[in-house]
Amino acid sequence: MAQKPSIPKGTRDFSPIEVAKRSYIMNTIRTQFQHYGFQPIETPSFENSSTLMGKYGEEGDRLIFKILNSGDYLEKWNKLLIETIKAAVLFHYDAVKFKIESTEELESYDYKAHFFDEFSKHIKKEGQKLFSEADFSSDNLIRDIWYLLMIHTANSYQTEREFTQRDKNNLDTYTFLIFGDFYFSLKPKYLTGYISEKALRYDLTVPFARYVVQHQNEIEFPFKRYQMQPVWRADRPQKGRFREFYQCDADVVGSDSLWQEVEFVQLYDAVFTALKLEGVTIKMNNRKILSGIAEVIGASDKLIDFTVALDKLDKIGKEKVVEEMVSKGITEEAIQKVDPLFTIAGSFGDQLATLKELLATSEIGMQGIDDLVFINEAIESLGLESATLQLDVTLARGLNYYTGAIFEVAAPEGVQMGSIGGGGRYADLTGIFGLKNVSGVGISFGLDRIALVLEELNLFPEEAIEGTKVLFINFGKEEALYAMKAIKQLRSNGITAVLYPDAAKMKKQMTYANRREIPFVILAGGEEMENNTFTVKDMIEGEQETVSLELLIEIIFKGKIY
Repeated sequence: MAQKPSIPKGTRDFSPIEVAKRSYIMNTIRTQFQHYGFQPIETPSFENSSTLMGKYGEEGDRLIFKILNSGDYLEKWNKLLIETIKAAVLFHYDAVKFKIESTEELESYDYKAHFFDEFSKHIKKEGQKLFSEADFSSDNLIRDIWYLLMIHTANSYQTEREFTQRDKNNLDTYTFLIFGDFYFSLKPKYLTGYISEKALRYDLTVPFARYVVQHQNEIEFPFKRYQMQPVWRADRPQKGRFREFYQCDADVVGSDSLWQEVEFVQLYDAVFTALKLEGVTIKMNNRKILSGIAEVIGASDKLIDFTVALDKLDKIGKEKVVEEMVSKGITEEAIQKVDPLFTIAGSFGDQLATLKELLATSEIGMQGIDDLVFINEAIESLGLESATLQLDVTLARGLNYYTGAIFEVAAPEGVQMGSIGGGGRYADLTGIFGLKNVSGVGISFGLDRIALVLEELNLFPEEAIEGTKVLFINFGKEEALYAMKAIKQLRSNGITAVLYPDAAKMKKQMTYANRREIPFVILAGGEEMENNTFTVKDMIEGEQETVSLELLIEIIFKGKIY
């Protein structure tokens, strides 16, 4: 029985037209990246798990796709686990003689002093039999397994009953009885730490930080890089949200200058202007302002809770936001102090004036205001072509690592779509890999969402999705050779031209041209060959004319017969 073809949820196939549209967006973004002096890099699709895990918070870690080690690795690990349980049970038979009667007692018990060394040697020996290429010299793995097993057996035997000689004699039966329970207690760390050493990249930022640290002696700071590659997230698929999607990032590391933020605002404007996507709003905030607000209301220890709730203001309204803040332990008195934030409006300058009053006693808050004043005044002086820069004090994305400016880009009004871009400044992202005090700032374009927006607004230009322009009808061997010589000339002039591969019936070849939406069909038979001409048919207008090769090229460039 034939297998029904399918693809994983959250992934997509792209037709030739869709690929052309996406290429148009990426080429436009790439051109502007290069105009602004960014250099391209690429990193592997998958990284070591240790590179990614722990960098995105608990929620982000859950969305990372882990890669199972290849071959029969999992089967071998299960064999080793069963052998380990057997060994631990036997060692425990001796350990109970020391009257370990509770989990609490075991946790304070120096388990390595009794039996651990022998147990460790035994498991390493068994592991090396199964994994000849693996390194079992680390005591961390053995200690994890030993400790969890000892807790399990302590829980099982405490004071209820001791491990008996009968259990020891029926070791296989007993081992499989506890295998399932133990396997699931160990599973999260067991899978991510021991049988999955690699993972698909979650974003481009952390791999970029790893790249900078790893290649720090090969690059010049400040380093301006752009990267356009797919990323993967084990998210719930929905409109505008996929499990596999492209990110188009630009970052500068090694500079604290606010001119970088100014340039990124201009870069956003340049890209969306080039895409003819007018009316985009570049929303901006600053982590220092959010920290200052939390400080003045006496809730610095609840900064994340406060800002996460505030970020939902436009979605759930003031009343629900206040309820959430109260539920997180923020007092009503503190919330009352920031009441102006719920109604703050007006121009960038007007909002800054409101913030100055609110944050007058906060040093870090005033630093954030000074940063925004600098950027806003620069943009007002330089001007934007089609986008609008807007202060949004509720914007709180990426608080785990953003330390200064925060960006988010909204589609034009009337388009129902999440953010189509975002970014911010991070003071020490490379510090997670050992390179301290290297400031950076970066932005990202959401390729897939931008494509959906352009599609909805019908903004893809015809030339962006134009395919083959010319099809030569195949009348036979000699005529095909004559056509191929002309095709060579057309291609050298940048015109996409093809020969129908078979000398099929005329109707079949013309139908093919229509279905492919090829605008020009060329007929070159005996008469055309004799006169060194070509008969060109405009498939849109229905007109045709016999012309020379030079005139044929002019017609195709013009897009219609004279």
